[in-house]
Amino acid sequence: MRREYQWDDGKTLLLGAQTLVMGVLNVTPDSFSDGGQWNTAEAAVRHAAEMICDGADIIDVGAESTRPGSRALSAAEEKERLFQFLPGVLRCSSVPVSVDTYHWETAEAAVQAGAHILNDIWGFQKDRGEMAEVAAEAGVPVILMHNQDGTEYAGDIIDAIKSFFGRSIEIALAHGVKEENIILDPGIGFGKDGKQNLEVIRRISELTALPYPMLLAPSRKRFIGEVLDLPAEERDEGTGAVCVWGQSRGCAMVRVHNVKMTARMIKMTDALLAE
Repeated sequence: MRREYQWDDGKTLLLGAQTLVMGVLNVTPDSFSDGGQWNTAEAAVRHAAEMICDGADIIDVGAESTRPGSRALSAAEEKERLFQFLPGVLRCSSVPVSVDTYHWETAEAAVQAGAHILNDIWGFQKDRGEMAEVAAEAGVPVILMHNQDGTEYAGDIIDAIKSFFGRSIEIALAHGVKEENIILDPGIGFGKDGKQNLEVIRRISELTALPYPMLLAPSRKRFIGEVLDLPAEERDEGTGAVCVWGQSRGCAMVRVHNVKMTARMIKMTDALLAE
């Protein structure tokens, strides 16, 4: 499954030729792993440049922490925080920039400013279609992540994720999002406990069999810490192992904090998997 994306500013992205690495740029004061490290404009631009040099194919900018117990921001608060950093990152970045938001107002302002991809942790299901309308109007790729409140599932967890994806895709297409612009994410760490995260990852090939590219975003998540008994800042090796597992089972992209290490692992694994 290959896709080639092109934007008016000359940036391009080839999806499917090799496994892509998305670098996490949290411009938040309270993210679980790196809160407060990059929340000045100068630091954000510097870190984005470092990740690109280390092999990032995409930079994913997030202005709201989604760690357990964090305070949700209003759209106005999120947009105000994001725009302290986004223009500078867009100016310096030689690769596409994704904006991590479920607020359509933030998404609309971001794509108008030049953002290339939208990354919605609620898969177009947090509003009444406004996010899907923004994405369709802008004509940008969208990452639709599985999510839910709580960790209770009435039946099989993979069936539940597929059902959620089905609804997200239905919303996207109904509002004019092109099918080739849809990317899926199983939502590791969202609406799932440690055992459920491990089960989804073990069975990820059941999701990569769907006719859409899959993003896997396990970076430094709590379930890795539970397995390794390590704090967030020491979970990169565990993250790399999960990324390689997902890559070998068809994931098209991985989203990580430690780009340099992961990009090397991904490149080596791609070489081993090449026919």
